[in-house]
Amino acid sequence: MTGPGTTAPRQFAVTTRPHGAVDDATGEPIGLDDVDTRVGWLLDLVTAAGRELVSRLWQPPTFDVLAAGRDRQDRRLPAQGHVAAARLGWNPSYPDGVYVPSRVARVVTAQVMATLRTLTHRDNAIAALSARFDPATGAVAPPTGSADDVPPGFARGVRRQLIAHARRGGEAPAGRLRITDVQEPPRMAAMARLSAADRQLAQSTVTEREMVLTVKLPTCPAPAGRAQWRSVRLTAAIPAHLHGRAIIDWHLPTLVLDHRGLLWRCAATELVPAADLDSATMAMGVDWSPSTLGAAAIAAENPEGLVSDYRGWTYDDRGLGIKLARLQAEGQLLHAKAARLTRLAAAAPPEVRAELEEKIAVLDAHRTAVGAKRGKINRELAFDFARQATDYAAAAGAQVIAVEDLTTLETHGHGRVNNNRAAQSARRQAVAALAHTAAGAGITVVSVPARGSSAQCPGCDEPLSRPGGYHTAWCSRCRVGGNRDHMAGVNLAKRALLGKGKVTRRRGQMPAVRVAEHAPVRQCRDKNGPTPGRPRHRRVRRSLPTTTPQVGVNPNRHVPAPQASVWDTVKPTPPHGDTGSRDTPTSQASATPVADSLRST
Repeated sequence: MTGPGTTAPRQFAVTTRPHGAVDDATGEPIGLDDVDTRVGWLLDLVTAAGRELVSRLWQPPTFDVLAAGRDRQDRRLPAQGHVAAARLGWNPSYPDGVYVPSRVARVVTAQVMATLRTLTHRDNAIAALSARFDPATGAVAPPTGSADDVPPGFARGVRRQLIAHARRGGEAPAGRLRITDVQEPPRMAAMARLSAADRQLAQSTVTEREMVLTVKLPTCPAPAGRAQWRSVRLTAAIPAHLHGRAIIDWHLPTLVLDHRGLLWRCAATELVPAADLDSATMAMGVDWSPSTLGAAAIAAENPEGLVSDYRGWTYDDRGLGIKLARLQAEGQLLHAKAARLTRLAAAAPPEVRAELEEKIAVLDAHRTAVGAKRGKINRELAFDFARQATDYAAAAGAQVIAVEDLTTLETHGHGRVNNNRAAQSARRQAVAALAHTAAGAGITVVSVPARGSSAQCPGCDEPLSRPGGYHTAWCSRCRVGGNRDHMAGVNLAKRALLGKGKVTRRRGQMPAVRVAEHAPVRQCRDKNGPTPGRPRHRRVRRSLPTTTPQVGVNPNRHVPAPQASVWDTVKPTPPHGDTGSRDTPTSQASATPVADSLRST
């Protein structure tokens, strides 16, 4: 049920760290360093058992069972991973003399089943592509049916695996290959998903500002009995921006260890305004641009048809895109240098090999630091873009945000360097951030086809000309033109409005419009998009000189500098080591109110 005032549940993630720990039985305080050690023992047991179970199940029959979704009695497998594993008899094993509770085994099997179910799709793709693969030429024949069709980027990755396998084997493959033939078993992440367990292993209680987690942890690396598993009560703070939110449920966290100690990855369910997609009359289209992260434009639907002013908004990353490109080039250089030293160390004498291995370790550490920095910038960039795009859509009165389908979006034709940079941009992360942020404002994010959005005119659906280069577009028939990305945004918004009654919804995915329909979009000169306000720079000198200016001398005027970077517009979240969230508080739009002229046009 949708309508004004209705709400809908949605989940979001948040990270936090415990600031206190006590023994649940005696009430004695426990140092956080001791807690980190005991959690490390738990993660070692979970990781070792998961690695052994994956290695044992790394066989084609395993993926055949998961692809069919049926057990030995031809019953449908449950969605819960640990229940499905118990029905199939896939149980982890532990070293002799080590006692592990059955609830910990649930955690192990749940994580293993999640990994194997994810790889089942890749196994099917490898089997389909290997049947059409020619080892002599390294080419894959076109698919004969829609069932064998996979995204081009995914197919290229599988093709590289098949070429490497053919080089190692030296002979043509006999029949279809499976995932177990072309790659090794995946490594298990060192984490413990407590959501797969019940109250016998972990339980949590949440107050307004704190979360208390009671979990059983081992008291030694190899516990021999129940007495060596004791409950510990951990207390962590809830991030300040979640205080007062309509959160209806807190889920058990996932425990991980990083360089600062124990980290909780929690999930919560809250109520947000429900979106009514069928009654949407205004949409915003977001086009992914090679020059910036994205651009947007508005299109509206009225009794006379679709209208737009063909003016849009372009996201300004304040130079972070250039910084990400520099970090990417630096990481690639470190990787190439480490690979060269590795080849030299293979044939070097023992004393030289030890020296080269030390240099390789330093290069790997630097490359890891560069990757962590890129991940942090990508995250902040994605959520800053999502916040500004949501504010723009809310100020314009849009009920739908249309984004390009990333499965069919590829970067090509811009040169090797630019193609690589565009492919490394955090578009997928930006889509997730946009869907999450827009849901808080009651706006639905819909995926629409991307083909032809930047090349066709929204009015007549004819090819656009480029009189001013790549970034301009002009239609001589409709007499409309402007920025290429803004024209693409109008096309995407049009496809969302025309296909709002034919939306495909799948579990775990955003709503999608599969077919791109056409209807002429008339140019309307009435303003339908908000005017973004220019934010002030935060580094403003607040104190003025106390000296009296001399007569006849013009005093210096203290003018604030223009905004420098995205870090000045986004309220900095707490460090990843304390409390933080991928959710950002809803802020008021900085743009001016938009006129409703298009609805009456």
